[in-house]
Amino acid sequence: MSIIINLYYTGKNGAARAFAAEMESSGTAAEIRAEEGNERYEYFFPANDAETVLLIDRWRDQSALDAHHASPIMAKIAALREKYDLHMKVERFTEDAGAKDDAKFIRK
Repeated sequence: MSIIINLYYTGKNGAARAFAAEMESSGTAAEIRAEEGNERYEYFFPANDAETVLLIDRWRDQSALDAHHASPIMAKIAALREKYDLHMKVERFTEDAGAKDDAKFIRK
C-alpha cells in the first residue's frame, strides 16, 4: 500500500518557488525520484497562493520512506529549506483500495 505525502512549502517573496526550481535544477529531485521505492515526486503551484508550493511525494511503503529519511539526501533538502526560510505543512495518506470504484466518474 503506497504512502502519499503532501508537503506544502510556504515562504516569502517567491522563496518556495525558488526552492522547487533549485531542487529540480540541482538534480536533487531527480536523485529522490531514482531512490528505491519512490513512486512520485512532483511540485505543483496553487493558483490562489503564489507563496506556496505543493510537493506530492509517494512511496511504495513505510520502509522505503524510512530509507529516504535516513539517506544523505535529507541533509541537502534541509539545507535548501533553511536557505529559503520555508515553513511546512504536511498531510499523509495511504492508498484506498476502493478508489478504483471512482473510475466511472473520471473522464479520460
